[in-house]
Amino acid sequence: MPKVLKSSSVRRPVRAEYLVVVSEPDPVAHRVADRWGTPPAVGLHVDGSALRRLGPESLLLRRPLRHVHDERLDDRLPGELRTANVTLVFPSIHRSEQNVPCLTVHPLGNLGTTAEVGGRPRTVNPTDPRRMAAALRRLGAEARPLGLPATFEATHHGPELALPSFFVEIGFGADSAPPDGAVDLLARVLVDLVPDPRDRVGVAVGGGHYAPHFTELTLRRRWAFGHIISRHALADLDRPTARSAFDRTPEAQGLVLARAEDEHHPSLRGLGVRMRDSDAPLRDASEAATVVRPASGT
Repeated sequence: MPKVLKSSSVRRPVRAEYLVVVSEPDPVAHRVADRWGTPPAVGLHVDGSALRRLGPESLLLRRPLRHVHDERLDDRLPGELRTANVTLVFPSIHRSEQNVPCLTVHPLGNLGTTAEVGGRPRTVNPTDPRRMAAALRRLGAEARPLGLPATFEATHHGPELALPSFFVEIGFGADSAPPDGAVDLLARVLVDLVPDPRDRVGVAVGGGHYAPHFTELTLRRRWAFGHIISRHALADLDRPTARSAFDRTPEAQGLVLARAEDEHHPSLRGLGVRMRDSDAPLRDASEAATVVRPASGT
């Protein structure tokens, strides 16, 4: 007679849309994870660390490595998560030359010939535009009492991953630790990031590193952007990398430009249609967050 397995011995497939990856050495990630305590394990492990249920569609993984150098982490994930194409979301400290206090969201990859902070030159990761937009909007709406601006950043730095990925960061200037209010906010937001299927998707081109034009479009209109190619990156952008940035922005219909003259950049020719700011409708007044720019941005 064949053996009948008890129901308790059969593990159900783990359902998740995204995985929050906590880098233990990172001062923001560590403090955010402390707010969550020890959520229940789901029965899967990565290098001996348990995957835990964080929210309805999210899992949590703690890693001992610095996230920017945790290259090809997706190769180490259980096969069912790789097959599901889960997005990897990294809470992190935000550093800049100007020590700008802010909250940032940005896609991953290196658009040019250098890879000084993880990843590989001229290599970009797949993106999750609508979930990035959801993160930015939640931060933009809920950070106003903290006096911190919420902003996109252009595509920059690693790690290199074959799954969709992005960073969500707290910049706290010259302070010794991230403010408790910002840590609490990030802990709330990352538990349940719900993308809006009504958003139109595009690749953002031009503007400064903090992408003020595309930040404002996402907060005020139903735009979601995958890769964000700053004006600075355009100077070193080649055709294969531009093509990869477009292809790795799922459902992208075309390019949205910060200034019209960038349309003629040779590496951008033929990458979808040129889309106007107004090609996505305004969000409801009750939804749109007040736009607050970083005090100093490029």
